[in-house]
This record gives sequence, C-alpha cells and structure tokens, in this order.
Amino acid sequence: MAKKKEAGVVDQSWEIKDRLYTLKNNKRPLVFTVPSKHSTRKPLLWFDADKGYQRELKYATNQPTPFVDEQKGTATLGRIVFRNGALNVPKENQVLQKLLSLYHPMKDEVWEEYKPQQQAANQLDWIEAEIEALNLAKTLDIEQMEGILRVQFGSSVNELSSSELKRDGLIFAKRNPLLFVELANDDNVQLRNFGIKAVEAKIIKLSADQRTFTYGDSDRKLMTVPFDENPYSALAAWFKTDEGVEVYKAVQKRLK
Repeated sequence: MAKKKEAGVVDQSWEIKDRLYTLKNNKRPLVFTVPSKHSTRKPLLWFDADKGYQRELKYATNQPTPFVDEQKGTATLGRIVFRNGALNVPKENQVLQKLLSLYHPMKDEVWEEYKPQQQAANQLDWIEAEIEALNLAKTLDIEQMEGILRVQFGSSVNELSSSELKRDGLIFAKRNPLLFVELANDDNVQLRNFGIKAVEAKIIKLSADQRTFTYGDSDRKLMTVPFDENPYSALAAWFKTDEGVEVYKAVQKRLK
C-alpha cells in the first residue's frame, strides 16, 4: 500500500538545518515585520494543488503546522521579524522555516533564503555578463555608444565629448551588463539615434504634433507616424524599407 502523503507537505526535498533569510535588493531596515496571519488586507493563502483550493496560513508558536485547517486548540500567534535585513531560523523551528521557504506569498519577492552555492553561481553569471559587456563596449565606435547612451540619458549625450561617451558607456556596461548587451545588439537603437541626429541637424523635420516626418528643405513628406507609437522608433523601422534606405543613405552623406 502506498504511503499516504503527509498533510501540508509539498512534493520536494526538504533538509532539516538552520536557515538564514535576507531581504531582497540589499534592504536592511532596523526592523521589518512580516505578516504572520491571514487577513483581508494582507491575505496569507497557499494554493494546495492536491486539495484544489486556497488554504489559510498562520504562524503559531505552539502548533506543528502553518495551515490553519490543521491547527488544533488555541493558537499562540508568533511574530516574524527581520532585523537589519536578516532573520535566522534554527532547525528546531520547522514551522517557521517552511512558512518562509515554501508557503508564504511574499517569499522570493520580499525575502529569499540564503543559499551560498546558488549565490556563488549567480555572482559568477553576473561577472561573466560584466566581462562580455565591457569587452563589447571597448569595440564600439563613438556613434554606436552614443546611440546606446541616448536610450538611457536622452539628449544630454549631445553635451558629452568622445572620451566622456566612452567612459559613461563603460560605466553603464559594468552597472547593467545585460541591458547594455541587449541595446548594443539592437539595430533599431542605432537607427533611432541616427534619426534624432538628422532631426537635430534639420535634415529631417518632425511636425509639432510629432505625427509627420518631412525631408529638409523641400518639406517632402517621408512618412506618417502610426498612432500611439514613438516617432523615432517608427522612423527607425521606416529606414529599413526600400524608400527609407535611399533617404538614409542621403542623410548619412549630409551628416558627415
């Protein structure tokens, strides 16, 4: 006969040990209190797939389970308090450990269990991403770097010298390597930057309502910006069309 599954236990390996929990994003308030019982303002529920419904949770220091429907007699409500961004829970307090690690709806959003091996793997991934982004930043020319930085900092990049652009690009690559690589590999970023420079140089004009692009001196209409779309994103896409490619080449000669 198959062994009956213990009530309230999720289907995963569970090790009896001391556990450390830390608030995410390096937050370290002197005191941070976690809701320890269900209320309409702060629901404390866990969906039990086996039973097919939400189960109410409550941390009681005199109960062997965090599930209210399994608790018996008078429950003594316990407090869950992080101090300086951390909470140590000894192996003897399995109820609180399982509530924080498995069932509480705020887990992995507000706090996480400290796992040295996983942290080391995450740090390694981040370091490798930094190296990739920094190496890529070193190979980009000034125009490409300007396009990436313009996405982040807008028209203020116009005031930067070449060395400042290179410096700020390397800082950006180190601080946010994943986004930097994504922007560097997005050809629309460079085309948007090209369009902005063409408008600033008055080679291409954008109407006051930001709905129409026209060509410089002749005021020949180039394109109408689709409703609710960024004009420069629309222009970047238009540059990829047959007509747009010809205009791009002509503007490119005038910008040099």
